[in-house]
Amino acid sequence: MLDTSRFNRRRLIPAITVLWIVGFALIYLWQTDSLTQIQLFVRAPPSTPPPPPPPLPSQPAPRGYRAVVYNLTDFGGVGDGKSVNTEAFERAIAAIKIYEDKGGGQLNVQAGKWLTAPFNLTSRMTLFLEEGAVILGIQDERYWPLMPPLPSYGFGREQAGPRYGSLIHGQHLKDVIITGHNGTINGQGKSWWTKHRKKLLNYTRGPLIQIMWSRDIIISNVTLRDSPFWTLHPYDCKNLTIANLTILAPVRGAPNTDGIDPDSCEDVLIENCYISVGDDGIAIKSGWDQYGIAYGRPSTNISIRNLTIRSVVSAGISIGSEMSGGVSNISVQNIHIWESRRGVRIKTAPGRGAYVKNILYRNITFDNLRVGIVIKTDYNEHPFGYDPKALPDIKEISYFGIHGTGVRVPVRIQGSPEIPIRDVVFQDMSVGITNRKKHVFQCSYVEGRVIGYIFPAACENLDIYNERGELVRRSDSQNVSDIDYSF
Repeated sequence: MLDTSRFNRRRLIPAITVLWIVGFALIYLWQTDSLTQIQLFVRAPPSTPPPPPPPLPSQPAPRGYRAVVYNLTDFGGVGDGKSVNTEAFERAIAAIKIYEDKGGGQLNVQAGKWLTAPFNLTSRMTLFLEEGAVILGIQDERYWPLMPPLPSYGFGREQAGPRYGSLIHGQHLKDVIITGHNGTINGQGKSWWTKHRKKLLNYTRGPLIQIMWSRDIIISNVTLRDSPFWTLHPYDCKNLTIANLTILAPVRGAPNTDGIDPDSCEDVLIENCYISVGDDGIAIKSGWDQYGIAYGRPSTNISIRNLTIRSVVSAGISIGSEMSGGVSNISVQNIHIWESRRGVRIKTAPGRGAYVKNILYRNITFDNLRVGIVIKTDYNEHPFGYDPKALPDIKEISYFGIHGTGVRVPVRIQGSPEIPIRDVVFQDMSVGITNRKKHVFQCSYVEGRVIGYIFPAACENLDIYNERGELVRRSDSQNVSDIDYSF
């Protein structure tokens, strides 16, 4: 029989060769045509000159992080402490904004002193302060923009009408990080404090950093110092992490330099910070009297842990006094407060309205304080037109593991007939006192209980339970007042 397979293979070889040659020719022609089109596109002059592009990134961004990384010097920044760098910051942030939908960008502030007027951040941005980098706020208030009053405050906190903006500002942002290798943001607040005392300012001073109506914010690993007013003020923000900060101001002569003031914020973590300032180390707020009641945004779900705080003229950690949107679900744990006027404080008044509830203090150490635990219900500082019949509800306050030495008055809880304080719990408390005067555990119009042994002995307003949770003594003296401000 004739073998046809060899014959068929011989016929296929020329056909395959022809197809290979045709395919190669088509690929060559396609590439040549494409190159011609690209060359024509590049050489064709545009009808109008395009705007100059931003400078190329100084370095590739870390994979999975920001799309681009710039240095401030890419935009003409000069870190000599004298040149004003506001335009450099603004140009850099505008360049980062272009990449907002592509992962955002990082701005590196290198070692040096970078003088600037206030500037605004953008979403999906990282502001990174390298070791030795110092951002300096310009001291002439004419360079600080005026802003409308906060809606939950009605007007400037110090003056009617507008208020000064913050040195670093942002509104309606998402995914913003301020971090670094412990670089510094310095508000150079001394001139502001002096003008405030001399009543030379027409508007309320501005914070160092204020982020408003934003979410997914991280502020970490930097030093904040000498703010003109409150240092770090997140306002109506959600999902906020503040960690590993050093916050400094003179402990005297630096009025209202609170460290961290979360204001109408939700889902906040504050941890591993050192704070030594001229007012409250932390003050949780939610609006002022009728304006805060109308705005109606509480501060809630806030965890504060692992802090060391010094506040010679005020308190380590406060709630209020501006709490008219409500404050709830607050955890304060593992805190060391030293050389301060007060330790942990809740302050409010008739007119504030709203509530403070479900507050936990655990593992708090006092070292050389005038008063350790404070609840005050007559903090009378109000805007014009407030309603004195708007009474706050204060309840569910727990103190577990409170220890310390050198405390003049360990507890002062001052309720009133209008604002009684309910459901207060003490357990595992031992605070060394500076003298043996009586009435160092002071109470007024308070209801609650003590579980197990505590020192000093509790006021008669509270029920006593043993370690097993069994009632030992029921108090019938909740309305007794034993408040003594003479020492």
